[in-house]
Amino acid sequence: MNEDSIKIAREYMDSLLVESRIIGAERPSLKTEFCGYGFDTPIMTAALSHIDLAGMAEGAKRAGAPVSIGMGDNDEMKRVLDTGAHVMKIIKPYKDKDEILKRIDFARDHGAMAVGMDVEHSVNVDDAEDSVVVGKEMKLPTLEELREYVEYAKIPFFIKGALSVKDAVSARDLGCKGIILSHHHGLMRCAVPPVMLLPEIRDELGEDLILIVDGGIESGYDAFKALALGADLVTVGKKLMDPLKNEGAEGVEGVLKKMTGELAAMMLRTSSKDVKSIDPSVIWRM
Repeated sequence: MNEDSIKIAREYMDSLLVESRIIGAERPSLKTEFCGYGFDTPIMTAALSHIDLAGMAEGAKRAGAPVSIGMGDNDEMKRVLDTGAHVMKIIKPYKDKDEILKRIDFARDHGAMAVGMDVEHSVNVDDAEDSVVVGKEMKLPTLEELREYVEYAKIPFFIKGALSVKDAVSARDLGCKGIILSHHHGLMRCAVPPVMLLPEIRDELGEDLILIVDGGIESGYDAFKALALGADLVTVGKKLMDPLKNEGAEGVEGVLKKMTGELAAMMLRTSSKDVKSIDPSVIWRM
């Protein structure tokens, strides 16, 4: 983990200010469509790993939130899907192609709403060598390999780790449903904050891609800023970990509902009647 990218992102988020447009405002709707399903909030769980993923999914389901999950074997994924939550499974860029295809098969055949790949996790932090994650070798996939995975999935496919207009365009051209803007909690040093890139990516691609912001979302106020600048959804990860550990699914549900309430308050104060109607001009840079 590189603290510089995390610190940069936090400072940029905090530099964004919001103007009030309260006169004549109406109670907002936070209903969100994602991958063919309806949700009560655009705040989803981040693709966490090595925790009680089924408990996280149960809490998110109770809060009406979408779920993404990270590493874990197929048995664990089955426990997550058995909660009834709507789940996007993020798959590592394994060197073994069969490992990737088997995990796509399992996710699709057991009801996952989408799959993705955290491409940025294929290389080490401080050199250009392929990484090893929990004993398994990774490999930076070629464009041809990524296209194969996208077509093979037959359900919406997302690339996690895209952090530029160039990568967003490439993801669209590969047939991806969307991207998750992320530096994977500081894997890339001096990374551009995802929210800083949102307006440029949205201007370039319009509605061609679903844009999800990952990392540094700590409140509904942060979520509002990201949504105003062009995100369709945001993820929350670190904020869920202690409540999940200490309170289980109820802790996750409580955090997500609190953040959704904070987001609703910001939408009301800016006359944003729904998630798609948030006007980017309410955001000012200090």
